[in-house]
Amino acid sequence: MASNSTIKDSAIRTIEIELNALSDLGNRIDSQFIQACQSVLDSDGRVVVLGIGKSGHIGKKIAATLASTGTPSLFVHPAEASHGDIGMITEQDIVLAISNSGNTDEITSLLPVLKRKNVLVIAMTGNPQSPLAKAADLQIDASVSEEACPLGLAPTSSTTVTLVLGDAMAMALLEARGFTRDDFAFSHPGGSLGRQLLIKVSDLMHKGDEIPKVEESTSLSEALIEMSSKGFGLTTVINSDGEITGVFTDGDLRRSLDRGIDIQLTSIKQVMSEDYKHIAEGALAVEAAKLMQQSNVYVVIVKNELSQLVGILKMHDLLQANVI
Repeated sequence: MASNSTIKDSAIRTIEIELNALSDLGNRIDSQFIQACQSVLDSDGRVVVLGIGKSGHIGKKIAATLASTGTPSLFVHPAEASHGDIGMITEQDIVLAISNSGNTDEITSLLPVLKRKNVLVIAMTGNPQSPLAKAADLQIDASVSEEACPLGLAPTSSTTVTLVLGDAMAMALLEARGFTRDDFAFSHPGGSLGRQLLIKVSDLMHKGDEIPKVEESTSLSEALIEMSSKGFGLTTVINSDGEITGVFTDGDLRRSLDRGIDIQLTSIKQVMSEDYKHIAEGALAVEAAKLMQQSNVYVVIVKNELSQLVGILKMHDLLQANVI
């Protein structure tokens, strides 16, 4: 049984070897890498990533990262490509072929067909003299001096270097395209970031007859009926022109009762609050959540561009939509 120190030493050695492999990558961002990125930017097609074994696993991740950051991409298994899936690759596409050895039969066997289809091939390989590297139009150097595997067999440093080069390409393309957080949200509509950047107040707010609303001349007793029937813990107050002039909340009610106010004879205008929290209907729902949290309120009034009352939003609505 291995000692704790042996396990620790092995883990640290692995990390150090892979860090050393990464330390030289800045020098790999050469004219070939830049031309590869420019070719992708100029293309009307997709980046089709090929790889098998561990390179295939890394390739799938690179394809997914490209696709989610503004570069249309997909992964095609080389073996399946030889049996029909190569039809998924069009002349407008660019192939990113990943192979540490550059001698992978399943990939090299596809090169003649890709050449006949006039498809640009970018090789990401650790062997610049390999058949893949020589046949490719562009080559990205993914070589390493040693694998972290003490047997020199399991792809470790080489897969780490390949993954980082793929990330470097994806991020370079992202910045070149001017890809934004909103663009990212559209690629991730099911994620929390997508919900935060896509869902607007107008998507969640209550509107129309759902909004508790009384006129300034309404008695406090009648206003309480409106509050109770709508269930927001408040009612909005509007003037004769239909403009909101204030709100009356449960807190205002408690303060009014403490003062001994006659709820039958007192108009809502006399006891309403003119200071209330509101937000634009076009604002992001996450902005409403931030406003509620900072102001310690659970309901906000929603206005349109003309500052007219158009809705009401509760914290519960945000929770149900998984915005927070």
